[in-house]
Amino acid sequence: MAAGEGSARTGIGWLTHILSVANHRLNRVQEWAAGRLETFIDIYLRALCVLYGESIFLQRAFHGFRATMTSKSEHILDVSEATFANDVLAHSHQMPVVVDFWAPWCGPCRMLGPVLEKLAAEGAGAFRLAKVNVDDSPRLAAEYGVRGIPAVKAFRNGQVVAEFTGALPEPRLRDFLRQLAPAPYEKELNEATGLLATRHWAEAEARYRSVFEKQPQNGAAALGLVKALLAQGRGCEAGEVLDDFPRADEVIVAERLRPLAAWLCAVEPAESPLEESELDAAYYQAARLFARGQWEAALDGLLDVLRQDKRYRKGEPRLVMLGIFELLGDDDPLTRAYRNELASVLF
Repeated sequence: MAAGEGSARTGIGWLTHILSVANHRLNRVQEWAAGRLETFIDIYLRALCVLYGESIFLQRAFHGFRATMTSKSEHILDVSEATFANDVLAHSHQMPVVVDFWAPWCGPCRMLGPVLEKLAAEGAGAFRLAKVNVDDSPRLAAEYGVRGIPAVKAFRNGQVVAEFTGALPEPRLRDFLRQLAPAPYEKELNEATGLLATRHWAEAEARYRSVFEKQPQNGAAALGLVKALLAQGRGCEAGEVLDDFPRADEVIVAERLRPLAAWLCAVEPAESPLEESELDAAYYQAARLFARGQWEAALDGLLDVLRQDKRYRKGEPRLVMLGIFELLGDDDPLTRAYRNELASVLF
């Protein structure tokens, strides 16, 4: 065996050890650390090639390492000048494709890249991340006017629709991506909203609950869940969601529904005697009618209570009616009719 070949085998032994450690660490460290390990091993391999020549052992080690390191999520891939047309332009007709123009020597690229890859993995198909090494694909960089890196360009239907240069913080990256593709739960949320509008209460509840369990800070999902529960007469469950309502813009609307939830919750335990007077009996009978889906009769009952005593329970029936209007929506015929009736009773 030639001296150079023996030295190469010795180098391979050390390389095997380094790769074993690297693979162990890759499962436990952040992406930025993984990137540095990759760079170190890549430099080590190249140094061995320079010192000992392009032996078959080194060639196999080098190409095997590169294949291992470049294997990514199915939604993240490396793109070259030869594959750009198919992997980016053609694919952008199916989903948004975000192209990250970067280089191994670029410090900000090493900061931005792992965050983009994390968000692409989280997106689970909401968009594709294509990584272009400008050192390997200079013509692509020139064609798309890349003057500084990292440069990120989003493609849809074969065209650039959004872009930025530099390493953005994660919150701004999320905002950028949100404009390109809906979040994974957004389709389910839209379906739930449609079901709520068509009064498929149980189906809407299931969709909203699914989103809310995955996104407990999602105000739209929480509010939709409350409405779906109230429409089915389940005031106590709706009240529990309201008690832990996320800090979101929807909290104002949610609070308008609280009197309705408390009213319905009061009549859920059938064994509890609630009626202390004829007016109490009428008030809670209206709640039972609402829970059974007889909304018009319930609204009539609330108006009757107010006609007898506008200050009954410090105006609670009025707040319940306003909650019902919020649940039905301003354009609902019942809302329009009974809002006028309420005004005539109160004023």
